[in-house]
Amino acid sequence: MEPNEVDVLIVGAGLSGICAAYHVQTSCPGKSYALLEARARLGGTWDLFRYPGIRSDSDMYTLGYSFRPWTDAKAIADGESILRYVRDTAREAGIDRRIHFGLSVERAAWSSAEARWRVEARDGESGELRSFRCSFLFLCAGYYEYAEGYTPAFEGRERFGGRIVHPQHWSPDIDYAGKRVVVIGSGATAVTLVPELAKHAAHVTMLQRSPTYILSAPQSDVLANRLRKLFPPRVAYAITRWKNVLFGMFFYNFCRKFPRRAKAWLIERMREELAGSGDLAKDFTPTYNPWEQRMCLVPDSDLFLALRAGRASVVTDQIESFTERGIRLRSGAELEADLIVTATGLKLKVLGGLALQVDDQPIELSKAMTYKGMMLSDVPNLAFAMGYTNASWTLKCDLTAEYVCRVLNYMDQRGAASCVPRRTDPRVQEEPLIDFSSSYVKRSIDAFPRQGSRAPWRLYQNYALDRRMLRRSALDDGTLEFR
Repeated sequence: MEPNEVDVLIVGAGLSGICAAYHVQTSCPGKSYALLEARARLGGTWDLFRYPGIRSDSDMYTLGYSFRPWTDAKAIADGESILRYVRDTAREAGIDRRIHFGLSVERAAWSSAEARWRVEARDGESGELRSFRCSFLFLCAGYYEYAEGYTPAFEGRERFGGRIVHPQHWSPDIDYAGKRVVVIGSGATAVTLVPELAKHAAHVTMLQRSPTYILSAPQSDVLANRLRKLFPPRVAYAITRWKNVLFGMFFYNFCRKFPRRAKAWLIERMREELAGSGDLAKDFTPTYNPWEQRMCLVPDSDLFLALRAGRASVVTDQIESFTERGIRLRSGAELEADLIVTATGLKLKVLGGLALQVDDQPIELSKAMTYKGMMLSDVPNLAFAMGYTNASWTLKCDLTAEYVCRVLNYMDQRGAASCVPRRTDPRVQEEPLIDFSSSYVKRSIDAFPRQGSRAPWRLYQNYALDRRMLRRSALDDGTLEFR
């Protein structure tokens, strides 16, 4: 092989990229592999985001890897602990020595004659374009745009006399101690920021267009911590992981099947948490049903405690314009601020912005269909890692990596050089890849590949079902073509 040629090339060295690398080197020990990472350090999202209070929005017993137990006492972990967990995993497995840093993948072209991908990546420092070749391309870059977050065009923004920052670009020099802070947004980032900023700010206002479902959960899992005293780490971790997976599946299905009952229960929980410190009907009663958008999780009621203490407040209104002193609202009120944080969402990016070609023909991703939520119709020897929207990201990434390894070993057994999903069932109808009403999904979903109306083209948000399908189903299923 040439110096820049490997059997498996993994794009991205974040949570899912390290996961993919571990499975490849464990389940396919004869395969050479390398990782390309655009940033200077591994860790992906957990290295990029540095805003105060950054943490997981799901428990670490499901966000953690299946092969490496999470042993910290906190189930809802801070960003630094998660980053350390990912880096330790990479270092202990020797994966960190296979990473090429500072290389942004731009193009990948498949040659059927050679049964190889030619991948071109831009060196961030020199600007040089470097070329790699591989038999199988595994994309683990997530679907967020790392360069910038989403910020609407606010009228009068230039008039504001204070500082405006998007959480994705938070820097250590941002001073909020003793200052009036307005956080625009109501999603996971906003509900994480508000209680953390409120510890030192004069006051923090969460300004939202509409309410979100917010549910409090214990930061530490009492059962998990007890189990670790009784059983070996892997056994305790497995029990806790399945306990949380099954509860999450039950709760999600309950919300989707009985939306009125679920909504009433959630609103009653928020009423108890507020204890009269907020306007429940106006600020904490969403217009949509539970799990039509991702639910916000707060550890140990931290957001509600800040509201009850008067250190923070919630305002539901629309922005008329920025002013010299803050924000003027449609209602006519004005929120005075020294610092404005635009927690207004993220931008989605299809497969890391990679341009694909198959035998010199460009692939239009919006016209492709996803096979088992990880491969693309008519695109050979390519898989991508995409986690669940209703559960922890890593649950699906683990299963995806296991399935890719099954495919690689099966190809070796059959002497096949390529595998490609083919759309041959005329009964399969196209559907959006992500069935969410969130604004960040609506803005970008048309550029993404589609899912199908039935298996194996349907993207199931169900870990137990995926686990059975991806671990036990036949590989040569009449849809995945081997050559």
